[in-house]
Amino acid sequence: MNLEYGSKVVLKDCLGVRRGEKVLIVTDDLKVDIGRALYEGAQDLGAEALMIVMQPRKISGEEPPAPVAKAMEEADVVICPTESSLTHTQAKINAVKKGARVATMPGITPEMFSQGAITADYQEVEKLTLKMTDLLTKGETARIVKNGYVLTLSIRGRNGIASTGVYNEPGMSGNLPSGEAYIAPVEGTAQGEMMIDGSMVGIGKLEEPLYVKIENGNLVEVKGKNSDAVQILLENERNSNVAELGIGTNNKAQLCGIILEDEKVYGTVHIAFGTNTSFGGTVKADCHLDGVILKPDLFIDDVLVVRDGKILI
Repeated sequence: MNLEYGSKVVLKDCLGVRRGEKVLIVTDDLKVDIGRALYEGAQDLGAEALMIVMQPRKISGEEPPAPVAKAMEEADVVICPTESSLTHTQAKINAVKKGARVATMPGITPEMFSQGAITADYQEVEKLTLKMTDLLTKGETARIVKNGYVLTLSIRGRNGIASTGVYNEPGMSGNLPSGEAYIAPVEGTAQGEMMIDGSMVGIGKLEEPLYVKIENGNLVEVKGKNSDAVQILLENERNSNVAELGIGTNNKAQLCGIILEDEKVYGTVHIAFGTNTSFGGTVKADCHLDGVILKPDLFIDDVLVVRDGKILI
């Protein structure tokens, strides 16, 4: 698989890498080929490129080693093709605070570098994502409806986050490939039941739906095939925290079992459990695990904004 195409999109179109900038590639033993392609691509652009290879993190949201976190703070651009996600880590937060442009790419595959979400028109993705983000920011309540199950959440006073795929100014960050609007619901407010039927971090693409029951902002029950793979969510209240509500806005994204792309699929809704301190929440947990819901209805302040997987704005 030729990795040059994806590297050019990431470095030039999405991050706007310039000659002389310090570009740090943080990768692991499982994604080192993609890391090297980005490293070489940054060199070709005249950047001061560096690459760190670490052991894969055990779970999404686990912090990288301290020397890696320190290096991230010193770079102009940080790109993280890794097996598990660094998106919701303190290391990423600190790098952004120092002005780095950060793109995280958890679970990225060579195939994803040449097809699917990475090939989208990111100007169009940006427009739709910003519109949906504005709705989340202005909203007070959200309600997801799917096959008779209902989950309600308060989003009052929280700011929506736009992951547009374009991170060309200091302190901008997000996933690549991208295309989602998301928000941290108010802790303790999520209530109801839902079927997660697309994919789930820790499991992948779902053969059968997962049933989740949520009370007072925390997951209290999860049932379904392979649900034992996400039992970490029930180990403590921080892990079971309903951390995120997100909407996919990339019409080129394909459900593939890798959350990096799955949560970007147009018209899907995802919820996540665990850490949300990196985007406006208050909980630092041992993990951050997302689950994708296919073809849902989503209401913001009782206004239907997604119907059966079609965005109505």
